[in-house]
Amino acid sequence: MKYTQLGRTGLKVSRLTLGTMNFGPLTDEPESHTLMDSALDAGVNYFDTANVYGQSAGKGRTEQIIGTWFAQGGERRDKVVLATKVYGNMAAEGETVWPNHDRLSAVSIRRAVEASLKRLQTDYIDIYQFHHIDRNTPFDEIWQAVDVLVQQGKILYAGSSNFPGYKIAQANEKARQRGSYGLVSEQCLYNLAARDAEMEVIPAAEEYGLGVIPWSPLHGGLLGGVLKKRGEGARRTGGRAAAELAKPEVHAQITAYEKLLDEHGLEPGEVALAWLLTRPGVTAPIVGPRTADQLASALRAVDLELSAELLDSLDEIFPGPGPSPESFAW
Repeated sequence: MKYTQLGRTGLKVSRLTLGTMNFGPLTDEPESHTLMDSALDAGVNYFDTANVYGQSAGKGRTEQIIGTWFAQGGERRDKVVLATKVYGNMAAEGETVWPNHDRLSAVSIRRAVEASLKRLQTDYIDIYQFHHIDRNTPFDEIWQAVDVLVQQGKILYAGSSNFPGYKIAQANEKARQRGSYGLVSEQCLYNLAARDAEMEVIPAAEEYGLGVIPWSPLHGGLLGGVLKKRGEGARRTGGRAAAELAKPEVHAQITAYEKLLDEHGLEPGEVALAWLLTRPGVTAPIVGPRTADQLASALRAVDLELSAELLDSLDEIFPGPGPSPESFAW
């Protein structure tokens, strides 16, 4: 495994992030534990989750599964850089949604941290991430809450997820005024087929020293060889990938993408990950394997070298928006 610094911090993390959103609803607890063991054995030390993950298995279930894995010992917790998130309401379906039990008020952050620590069976969180912007809570209040938690040793760093570039700037300028450390990472949608982050989010992250942690690196499976798998009789793609593939221009792109990689003898999913690892500012894409084979494929991508010719061809198929403001002005 290769490692890099997380943004401007001294923290070293693996070039892949183990995403755990499938743990609970799609992958049961024993298999989730096996995947975490395999990832750690392969050198993946950056694990990402969120308090709301669990879906059909119940919100918080994913954190509970990670907690029972930590409880097995073997220095599991000490070896892992643990990131979780706060923002969403934890009420179960049909339950009353009470005020102050979601978003980023100081009281909500305090409650959410305590609940996550209990589920995760740990006494600290390495990177505590804001899952979304909160338009109603000033950053002064957010940083006051974060600073208290850092002083208490309950969290070490703060990160963001799904923040626009201007909010990254606002957050870190306010942190600078307070003498707070500010955001150290940003999780954003970023892949070959979705490159809008290149306009302002990634430049803002680079300017303020945030590590970029792309989520959905295969764009919901669209970049994972979907047409080839369909031809081999695999189950038809659903969700966002199916909706995108129904668009003629997207279908043409994916056809050209898979044809190009077939000519080079490369696996589409591995190339999509390897491409992200060549991008400026990117620290570690989030991979969410459901099986050991999917994890093994993601690990191979770390060592995959893409030629300049192939990178140029990928840019022709999936052109980025270009830098801001030139992409929309002059």
